[in-house]
Amino acid sequence: MAGFGNRAAARRRRHGGVAGVLAGAVSAGCLALAVALAAAALGARHYSAGLPRAETLAAYFPPTITRLHAGDGRLLAEYASERRVFVPLEAMPELLIGAFIAAEDQRFYEHAGIDPIGIARAALQNLRNLGSGRRPVGGSSITQQVAKNFFLSSDLSLTRKFREALLALRIERAISKDRILELYLNEIFMGRRAYGVAAAALNYFDKSLDALTISETAFIAGLPKAPSDYNPLRSPEAARARRDFVIGRMVAEGQIGAVEAEAARAEPLEVRPRDPAGRVSAPYFAEEVRRLIAARYGEAALYRGGLAVRTTVDPELQAIADRALRDGLTAYDRRHGWRGPVATLAADDEEWAPALARVPPPPGLAPWRLALVRGVTRGAAHIGFADGSEGAIAFEDMKWARPWRPEQRVGPAPERPGSVLSPGDVVAVEALPGGDEEEGAAGARFALRQIPDVQGAAVALDPHTGRVLAMAGGWSFDESQFNRATQALRQPGSAFKPFVYLAALEGGWTPADRIVDGPLAIEQGPGLPLWQPENYSEEYYGPTTLRRGLEKSRNLMTVRLANKIGPPAISEIGRRFGIGDFPELLSMALGAGETTLLRLTAAYGALVNGGRLLEPAFVERIQDRYGRTVYRRDARACAACAGAAAAPAPPPPLRDRRPRATDPASAFQMVWMLRGVVERGTGVRARRLGRPLAGKTGTSNDSLDAWFIGFSPDLAVGVFVGFDRPRSLGPRQTGSNVALPVFVSIMEQALGGSPATPFRMPANVLMARIDAETGGPPAAGSETVIVEAFKPGTGPAAPGRPAAEVADAAGAEGAPRPEPAAFDAGGLY
Repeated sequence: MAGFGNRAAARRRRHGGVAGVLAGAVSAGCLALAVALAAAALGARHYSAGLPRAETLAAYFPPTITRLHAGDGRLLAEYASERRVFVPLEAMPELLIGAFIAAEDQRFYEHAGIDPIGIARAALQNLRNLGSGRRPVGGSSITQQVAKNFFLSSDLSLTRKFREALLALRIERAISKDRILELYLNEIFMGRRAYGVAAAALNYFDKSLDALTISETAFIAGLPKAPSDYNPLRSPEAARARRDFVIGRMVAEGQIGAVEAEAARAEPLEVRPRDPAGRVSAPYFAEEVRRLIAARYGEAALYRGGLAVRTTVDPELQAIADRALRDGLTAYDRRHGWRGPVATLAADDEEWAPALARVPPPPGLAPWRLALVRGVTRGAAHIGFADGSEGAIAFEDMKWARPWRPEQRVGPAPERPGSVLSPGDVVAVEALPGGDEEEGAAGARFALRQIPDVQGAAVALDPHTGRVLAMAGGWSFDESQFNRATQALRQPGSAFKPFVYLAALEGGWTPADRIVDGPLAIEQGPGLPLWQPENYSEEYYGPTTLRRGLEKSRNLMTVRLANKIGPPAISEIGRRFGIGDFPELLSMALGAGETTLLRLTAAYGALVNGGRLLEPAFVERIQDRYGRTVYRRDARACAACAGAAAAPAPPPPLRDRRPRATDPASAFQMVWMLRGVVERGTGVRARRLGRPLAGKTGTSNDSLDAWFIGFSPDLAVGVFVGFDRPRSLGPRQTGSNVALPVFVSIMEQALGGSPATPFRMPANVLMARIDAETGGPPAAGSETVIVEAFKPGTGPAAPGRPAAEVADAAGAEGAPRPEPAAFDAGGLY
């Protein structure tokens, strides 16, 4: 028993010793765990210091592209600090969402922000890659990638990874899984300057998300791992391998079947960049809208806000205006001579093609090309291009190139190609139809061209709404972004005269009243010489109707009329129509003040719309990233409009609340007089179009500026031509032969094929036949009889109101306009 007791005691001692060891180990382990937990807590506290609040992601939306659309919905321009199109998660295809989860984070909906299995797998992969030079694999979950992309840097450090994990845990507690995924798919960089899946679909395949194939979906889902490494243009094999891996993951996750996977792997991986042909080209217009949005909402909203802007531009009319202006500037420039080659090279250089390739193309050259004159014969100049191809310029296609002379004059016409070009000249050329059909063959025909040094602008707008339908601000936006339609302050010359005559009509004058067209001298003040304006023709025509004075753009008549109604009235009407704030000087009546093409065109538009003040509009509607309308051009409320579309009844009337710039009768009288400018006056070149048109030429002193502003009943068009640094356009260069042809070209193309519409006449206007020379009722011997517009009680047959000749035969000015009285046989009051 004693032995048993001793053995038992020994066992107790042994077990007691083991238990003690175990107890000690457990105690030590607990202590170590406590220390580890404490260290982890301290580490978490240390590394979490300064981390942002994850809750901010709940209300966060990544920067997205602001897009400008033309009036027909086509893309006009995009502005963004990061090229991203935000798409809500519910609008994304399920296949795309599944592909990303399969490729990036298979347990995304199961873990709490960190995937231990993914981290372990990444650690094993990094062990295998030791010494290979490959970038370490992070094993980050989608939530961790969101944490890094939004709040942290991309440096490879344990500190950053630890902070990333802590922040991922916070994010998971702050927002939903779907919100995390939505942010990830819209934020992730996808290469080629694209951020987010929607931008990637556009940049790689020119498709929307719902149009992607399985192959394309898998490729995009594989990009976030290394967008540069999987660029299909630089690394097509690596891109296909990554796509195929993602396809395999999609099969493993049950998203697609084996047959679909096989077909997707067999599909070629072809990048299809966005088609520029679908984009509207209107750079001056787009830049004007960009400035307007930046001024109204700020740069951040423009470049990061994802606005959708529907503009007013009409793509077809914009293309017409661009062509017409370029053709007009080219025609003017060719009339004034050849200024020489772009550059000169050694013609016998065997390396001529590379030398030509090094010549920088001048801004605004496109769509023309640079060519080197290789040789000159009796009938042509033989040219070569930087790609080694060749062609020829026939003498008939360079006959226009008379030598340029100062003051926009020209030398004698060339007699042979050698009079214009020499071997070694680098010149601009344009391909012509005809010749050898093989592109670049020696028989290809080209014409000599030069970039004009003159500039100009053209504007087209809807006179009823103010919507700017087209705007060409110069020869080329690449050459100069200065917009001559909105930024150039120039003297309109005679294009301002209609508003002088309008002020007279408002004061009771009629188009049939007469005023003396004769010599005039006006004192300008002590010590200043007399101002003696002259007509362009330098002739005098005696008593002439206001209509004829406007049609023929008589300066002396206009100044006399302005003196009768008073300079304050001239300044007031300029301000009222938004043309400019002009000083109260008689010279303003001849357009000596400064204005812009857009302002003046809008003022003419107010004439044809019946006198309503016209505010040019570039933007129809703006929506924010959520699709909510934040701006609408026509902000009038219409409760009855909602059901009007489905009903057969006519649309409900909307009240026009725009202020009147003038009364409808006066506006129509001016429209009718301006129609006479086209029918019989300085705008007669437009008469060949054979439809109701009206307008006015304008030429400032010394022909520094040439204008034509005109309209049809539903379209107002303005054209300006002049040098950026004002100098004369040359002898006898006026609005009628410089600017008017551009107007005619625009109107011919814009209105061609549409029925002719007459000008709309107010009910209180009376139309009467008059003698165009006397302004009175037609006599038996009247040679020119026209129909004139009168307000009630002012016609030539009205009791006590014959056609008045309102002027002083001696030329005295300043007297008030006499009331109509009995006709004086002497013809003068």
